[in-house]
Amino acid sequence: MDLSHLSSKTVRYRNFTLHLALVLAGALALAACSGSETLQRGYVLPEGGLEQVPVGATQEQVLIVLGTPSTVATVNGEAFYYISQKASRSVAFLPHEVVDQRVIAVYFDKERRVSRLANYGVKDGKVFDFYSQTTPTGGQELSYLRNIFKNVGFHL
Repeated sequence: MDLSHLSSKTVRYRNFTLHLALVLAGALALAACSGSETLQRGYVLPEGGLEQVPVGATQEQVLIVLGTPSTVATVNGEAFYYISQKASRSVAFLPHEVVDQRVIAVYFDKERRVSRLANYGVKDGKVFDFYSQTTPTGGQELSYLRNIFKNVGFHL
């Protein structure tokens, strides 16, 4: 390409513009790769949702307040389970890593009224109820909860 007809000032201006464009493109590419990203998967508990479900509430009231459960179980009576998971990654091209997982459990008695609520998560590698601040001790319920956590990617 013959640039002899252009002044040196014009050539410098074009070189500067080209370099500036390359620097901006590089900065945008780096910005796309940096910064953390958090994903919320599954059930999102409405603000104050558990407080609106008192012990003694009917199944219909629970469905109105919390919506359709992720799964239903009949282990030691009927229970609704609402499953959620938060995953994040620090760089755009890395895979997401699960940082929190919760299972909101609503247990019903024989009259289909709420007998107990639980907000299970993992604390120190064990299933933990953040609502009652206790760890389930064993039995079918704990086995069922462990399977839920394992099946959606949280290793215990």
